[in-house]
Amino acid sequence: MSVRKGVFHVIATPIGNLADMTDRARDVMAGVDILYAEDTRHTGKLCAHLGISPKLRSLHDHNEQDRIAEIVESLQSGLSVGLVSDAGTPLISDPGYRIVTACHRAGLPVSPVPGVSALTAALSVCGLPTDRFLFTGFLPAKTSARNKSLVGLQTEGATLVFFESRHRIVAALADMQEVLGDRLICVAREVTKAFETIAYGKLSEVLQRIKNNPDMQKGEFVVMVSGAPQNVVTFDAATQDLLKEVAAEIPPKRAAKIVARHSGVPAKELYEWLLQQK
Repeated sequence: MSVRKGVFHVIATPIGNLADMTDRARDVMAGVDILYAEDTRHTGKLCAHLGISPKLRSLHDHNEQDRIAEIVESLQSGLSVGLVSDAGTPLISDPGYRIVTACHRAGLPVSPVPGVSALTAALSVCGLPTDRFLFTGFLPAKTSARNKSLVGLQTEGATLVFFESRHRIVAALADMQEVLGDRLICVAREVTKAFETIAYGKLSEVLQRIKNNPDMQKGEFVVMVSGAPQNVVTFDAATQDLLKEVAAEIPPKRAAKIVARHSGVPAKELYEWLLQQK
């Protein structure tokens, strides 16, 4: 296939299983005039496997800003340029967004070449709600900063998604249990690779399972945590009105017990509803 000139191509590559490489991604990698890679040695091995030999240049966290001018200039001169990360879809917790932003501001076309992403691959098998999710990338390495970030997510109702490394997976899960509570979670380890593991259950159970098995502490992780439980009122307006009327005369706990006897609604649920009104 011919690769469009003057276009910045953002190319997804496999995260483990090389059979996940798309034909289009291979063709675009082979056809661009310059291919920028997070690690040219790593990408060089992938190119050798694919039987292609593009002109490789590095683009990583430490030089991304310095690459902007040369990439924009290359595109403006009519060259085609591609970007790959070490694995998966570029810009998802990987370098590249400054380049894409610069292209948009310069009026230069940007084109995705979609493929594998650890984020969406893990979500597809997590067993948690995926109609809404919040991806926050990697949590801070230090415990105090990590806990501060988690506290800010305590009331988030969407499924929470994190990337985590083998060095911090146990500590991160322990902090999640401490701050977020014993929620349902799914930990996807080494997705698409030989030792792929999908662990689902209560946070305490999954944490203990990983603690007990050193092999499960190796590799790369996607951690998905169920969102904060939503307080849903399950009793009708008439019961609410009665409860408010009784609670205006006596303490909330006593009011909840009395209305519970007449309505059939659990006293705990009535009491919690009263506290929310305050």
